Amino acid sequence: MTGSETFPMARAAGCPFGPAPGLTARPPVSRVRLWDGSEPWLITRYADVRAVLADPRVSVDVAQPGFPHTNAVSKARDARMKTLMQMDPPEHTVQRRMLASEFTVRKMAALRPRIQELVDDLLDGMLAGPNPADLVEAFAMPLPSLVICELLGVPYADRDFFQGVARTLVMDDPDPTRAVAASEELNAYLEDLVAAKSAGPGLLGKLALAMTPREIAVLGQLLLVAGHDTTAAMIALGTAVLLTHPEQFHDSADPVEELLRYLSITHTEARRVAWADLEIGGQVIRAGEGIIAVKSTANRDPLAFPDPDRFDLRRSARHHVAFGYGRHLCLGAPLARVELQVAYSTLRRRVPTLALAVPLDRLEFKENAIFYSVRELPVTWASTLTTLPPGSSTKNRRTPHDSSVNG
Repeated sequence: MTGSETFPMARAAGCPFGPAPGLTARPPVSRVRLWDGSEPWLITRYADVRAVLADPRVSVDVAQPGFPHTNAVSKARDARMKTLMQMDPPEHTVQRRMLASEFTVRKMAALRPRIQELVDDLLDGMLAGPNPADLVEAFAMPLPSLVICELLGVPYADRDFFQGVARTLVMDDPDPTRAVAASEELNAYLEDLVAAKSAGPGLLGKLALAMTPREIAVLGQLLLVAGHDTTAAMIALGTAVLLTHPEQFHDSADPVEELLRYLSITHTEARRVAWADLEIGGQVIRAGEGIIAVKSTANRDPLAFPDPDRFDLRRSARHHVAFGYGRHLCLGAPLARVELQVAYSTLRRRVPTLALAVPLDRLEFKENAIFYSVRELPVTWASTLTTLPPGSSTKNRRTPHDSSVNG
């Protein structure tokens, strides 16, 4: 079957939280056309997506012929820098093992009190400021930036620099030279930080014992950019979903797993290339052919999630593939879960009157980015409900600018 639609596809204006209609109204295994004329296989069913992501016959190596680059920017950037996300075993196994002990569920759970402090500090600032406010600027973006800076040992004072670089790297810029230049600039910054031993007592300093400054910089770029942009997108977009379902915003159930399933924010999906023949969903995929495993449709597959287009935070959704599956399951998933749990539960507890300040159809969404989200999220609240509960004084809390905590 020849690809007739170009990927990525636009989402429906009236259904901004769902997958693009062009992804759902097609066979579960079919061809799609990319920007460069190539036609990889598009895999949309839950069972097939998991099968692809777990199959040792598929590769994440972007240098392999047939790898499905979604735009000129990603192709140019990937040609210059190879990160953990583009490594196959045994190289991937060695580097991931080096990091896995730093991102365990237990270690990330130990960060919860500090994350709670940061959340409360940011909400103090937002609630004391103008009403309405942009939740992206006041809360969703700074929270994961603060957390990942402390975890890595990067000065939060430099946040404007790395957030600017991150925006360049995750947007579909028609000029790939800008993304390459931004990537090299961030690498140089991180190399200098490690070489000068000016990083805080975080992960970058620990890695200096086992890796070169350049290797640490490449890895640090991945963790810094992915570690804040993905979670920021989920906080903002997830809050938008909750506020359009007010009865569930006030529900006591943890909304994180259902929001991860319902939204699946990785707009460019999971891309692979076959290095041996394999069969997926009854279709033979030949060695050298590109594959795009669509997590957003897998998470809306009725065979895996009954009534999948209904947002229901009481459903069992932990088996979603928002974080991927197999050996490339997102390393930072335990951290993201803790951040999201604290963010959503604190918004619900401290700002129960939170509401969208504009109609949903007036929100502007990031269609031309790796991670789908809202550009701004104007919110409002009743001004009489802005104080912390008794016993939750912020007097002795560290400020968001204190980067002394070792993650």
